[in-house]
Amino acid sequence: MKAYVLQDIGDMRLKEVKKPVPGEGEVIVRVRACGICGSDIPRIYADGAHKMPVIPGHEFSGEVTEVGREADERLLYKRVGVFPLIPCGRCAACRKGKYELCRDYSYLGSRRDGGFAEYAAVPAANVTVLPDSVTYEEAAMLEPMAVAVHAMRRVLPCREDRKERVAVCGLGSIGLLLVMFLKEAGYQDIYVIGNKDYQRECVKKAGVMENSFCDSRKENVREWLMERTDGGGADVFFECVGKNETVSQAIDLTGAAGSVCLVGNPYGDMVLKKGVYWKILRNQLKVTGTWNSSFTGDEGDDWNYVIKRLKEKRIDAAGLIVHRFPLEGLTEGFGIMKDKTEDYIKIMGIFGD
Repeated sequence: MKAYVLQDIGDMRLKEVKKPVPGEGEVIVRVRACGICGSDIPRIYADGAHKMPVIPGHEFSGEVTEVGREADERLLYKRVGVFPLIPCGRCAACRKGKYELCRDYSYLGSRRDGGFAEYAAVPAANVTVLPDSVTYEEAAMLEPMAVAVHAMRRVLPCREDRKERVAVCGLGSIGLLLVMFLKEAGYQDIYVIGNKDYQRECVKKAGVMENSFCDSRKENVREWLMERTDGGGADVFFECVGKNETVSQAIDLTGAAGSVCLVGNPYGDMVLKKGVYWKILRNQLKVTGTWNSSFTGDEGDDWNYVIKRLKEKRIDAAGLIVHRFPLEGLTEGFGIMKDKTEDYIKIMGIFGD
């Protein structure tokens, strides 16, 4: 089969490799769609993967074509989405069903072969069968959508009033999806901070009012948000960038007894100045992190939350896909994201017929 193999940092090649054989408890998924995640770019070009050579790609969906021993035979020929984190099942977090917090996990696309290929071997426990109305493209976005939902549900448990003033800073795929899910959940007072013209259009399509978008290149973010919140700041602030200055800004712009949720992967070392630390203390802020998403098979997990909304057409995830490439042309998508030669949100590989 054809697959992109990351041989070493900066050395990824499309080549012929042996098609995987299902191990015990595994299925073979014929990959039909695979998104390029922002984390794939440093993994390929700067930092490397945990194991190399490896086939990257962790946002994918497809059709089950083979079922290994001890795997559910009813999965054969089913259309599936794939949860990429493979928990150990033994650690304290796994014993509590908090698989996203596993201390000894494996991961498709970084610790073992993933989805930038015609076929992938996947633990049967990591696939979810798709409703007929959910497309492969939408299913390939289940992982980032579930990450956004997990962040939202970490600090905004569902309540009837939905009166919190919510700020979102950073509008990559996760930030934009977070805005979409906040709107779908019924939150109205959403204040969005970005730095690109096309982001304004995206949040407008999601239903955010024009005057609720702040372009940080042109406006003073502090003055802008305080004016809109009568000087009180946000009740909840989602920081989706991962830089010192935006984390400090989030703490500064969150009101008394508010919550800051750190979503963005860090660009480098994070350091809090004394004045910023004082604001956490004096405002009695709750600062929380979020990581991955819950995938337990229960109706209440993050993946089922997302699938239900896709099935009912309450979220337009496919509307964020700006480029679609066949397997052989996916290098162009990597290049767009690496060199930032044009605006993009989600770039998707579409494989097969």
